[in-house]
Amino acid sequence: MKLHTAAILLLFFWLGIFTVHTVQGSASSQSMRKFSCVTLSTKQMNIQNLVSYERQQVPTDAIMFITAKGIKICVSPNPRWVKAAMKRIDERRAAKRK
Repeated sequence: MKLHTAAILLLFFWLGIFTVHTVQGSASSQSMRKFSCVTLSTKQMNIQNLVSYERQQVPTDAIMFITAKGIKICVSPNPRWVKAAMKRIDERRAAKRK
């Protein structure tokens, strides 16, 4: 009976360690993958090459455009061409859903 109890306690111990290790690994992996805009490009891009965008407010207010090749470019959200590009991307997404 004592051996059975010891085996169960050992099992719970290892499950606890495995759970803590897995949770820590997932949390640190997520923070490493997140790309954040620090500097902003001032050049206007060809809207045809842009496939998606993300809004960002921290650490700076920006729009991160993602090109067909996966390149991420940060720009100010204020210029007209940026707003036009976002609208065009949204229209493409809506057309694909239909």
